[in-house]
Amino acid sequence: MDVFLQPVQQFVGRHCQTTTFAPDMLTDKEKMFLDYWAKNRDRQKKLFYQLAVGLPFGLLLGAIIMANFFSGWYKRADMIANSQFNPWVLYIAVLLIAVFFAVFSKKFQWDQQEQRYKELLHKQQKNENKNQETHENDVQENA
Repeated sequence: MDVFLQPVQQFVGRHCQTTTFAPDMLTDKEKMFLDYWAKNRDRQKKLFYQLAVGLPFGLLLGAIIMANFFSGWYKRADMIANSQFNPWVLYIAVLLIAVFFAVFSKKFQWDQQEQRYKELLHKQQKNENKNQETHENDVQENA
């Protein structure tokens, strides 16, 4: 079996030593993300920004809830609501749901982006340390 594998191993050994594949290197998209997030992470963490960006989606959810309530598709609930319902309770509840949805969804997205940022920084630092060690070893071998 070694007789058949030996030419393949020699071929792979010759050609794989000249080409380098570094899975720890960052792609262009990852570098662009690191630059973007380093500049914008503090701004996107602020509550005002999260409300300003997330509130339209929260209000859309609230509008769907209101449309569902006023559509009257469930007759029994509609009869009970008309007899003993204060509409201000619905408006306040929809507003609270919209604000909660806006803030919660933006905080969740911020956490995901921050986690990705930290992982990429760790990957970049690991790659730099590896390159530095390789350079030091090359200098020692040449001296």
